Amino acid sequence: MTKFRLDQTDHQILEMLIDNTRIPFTDIAKNLLISAGTVHVRVKKMEEGGIIKGSSLTLDYEKLGYSFIAYVGVFLQNTSQTKFVLERIRDIPFVTVAHITTGKFNIFCKIRAKDTAHAKDIIFSLDDIEGVYRTETMISLEESINDKKRLMHTIFNEL
Repeated sequence: MTKFRLDQTDHQILEMLIDNTRIPFTDIAKNLLISAGTVHVRVKKMEEGGIIKGSSLTLDYEKLGYSFIAYVGVFLQNTSQTKFVLERIRDIPFVTVAHITTGKFNIFCKIRAKDTAHAKDIIFSLDDIEGVYRTETMISLEESINDKKRLMHTIFNEL
């Protein structure tokens, strides 16, 4: 796989998009003293090159009634069941993240729920998946840091 080359203008466009994915291309163009067409062409090139994959929407889950976060480690009876179990986990909309991991767990999930009773139902749904041996849950007391922007800025500053 070849490394995608970004120039200073690409970096500046990405910096602005990282801070606000909804910023109009015309605003980026005005800031960088280039045409909106240039911004459009460069963003399209970065999308086609796989640098940009869609855009993101940040929700306030607390205001929506889903402030309860838990992390669930999933133990499988056999690692060969990983794909099957992940397909079933994908059907549970309250599991927002799932990783295949090494170490203690086979799969590690993040869930969002309304409250402890709702979380219990979600965890029981995970436990009920064929191939799941058991689960281990950790409750998040507070999501103190959830900021991908800092990492993205750091990565682009290193390029």
